[in-house]
Amino acid sequence: MTPDPHDRRSLRTDFCGLAFDTPLVLLSGCVGFGEEYTRIEGFSNRDAGAICLKGTTLHPRLGNDPPRVRETPSGMLNSIGLQNPGARAVIDEILPRLDFSETRFIANLSGSTVEEYADLARCFDDSPIDAIEINISCPNVRAGGVAFGNDPEMSQRVVEVCRKETSKPLIIKLSPNQTDIASNARGCIEAGADALAVVNTFMGMAIDVESRKPLLGAGQGGLSGPAIKPMALLKVHQVYRVAKPHGIPIIGQGGIVSAEDALEFMIAGASAVGIGTALFYDPLVCVRINEGLVDYLKRHRIDGIDRIVGTLESKDR
Repeated sequence: MTPDPHDRRSLRTDFCGLAFDTPLVLLSGCVGFGEEYTRIEGFSNRDAGAICLKGTTLHPRLGNDPPRVRETPSGMLNSIGLQNPGARAVIDEILPRLDFSETRFIANLSGSTVEEYADLARCFDDSPIDAIEINISCPNVRAGGVAFGNDPEMSQRVVEVCRKETSKPLIIKLSPNQTDIASNARGCIEAGADALAVVNTFMGMAIDVESRKPLLGAGQGGLSGPAIKPMALLKVHQVYRVAKPHGIPIIGQGGIVSAEDALEFMIAGASAVGIGTALFYDPLVCVRINEGLVDYLKRHRIDGIDRIVGTLESKDR
């Protein structure tokens, strides 16, 4: 059952000046370009505060060789390789079909060079998209991808050039596959980031023991799902301590499948939470999570979901 709309008012979230009806964000690569899940009975874009569109590059990409997806214990490896029709097709053909009255839409952009990131930001600045997420941390693309996200200087350079090309809210998606994520986050904030998405998938692989070959066509991919949740949660809290003094909000993500998971990430410092892998086996998971969040706020007599963000207390209290 969908929560009563009056109850749902307690879930309203301000994110970079954008009004979200709920703190849930559907993650890039998990809902295509915002149209696929509308075919499922009971699914509504209104159950999410925002939808991140599929990763988009300047020019069309066919993606990686198959197999591209592999189930793992409590998780999933994916190696899609940013298959997409290119920026111009997304802006001219896909965005006009989206109903911007239902939810917020966030473009997810990825480049192979700093110049490509700048060109992409410029293209989407002149579009109806609500915000731009810069993907500097894709672990299954050979050119660019995670290399940008693991190099603090390169990360800052990408943010700087994108900042010059757009006035839209700029969300930087950070890689967990780096030594000091907090330091990188600080650099991105100084370079002009409005928000941070923490974290992208962890690098991983799977092997067929009979053939002794990788089970993914690209050899490696990104690990997502409940298996990464404890690590992602720690990364969010580490970044929050850097972001809080600057008032920079965080989309926390990594294995969230329940209201309790979402609450953990928000208590650790996330202002919004990303839902991804769970959608593949429970397309209506957002309804259940929203219900759980509303129930939690009622039980604890809290009048707004924003009041629990960053409320983690020391164990000895």
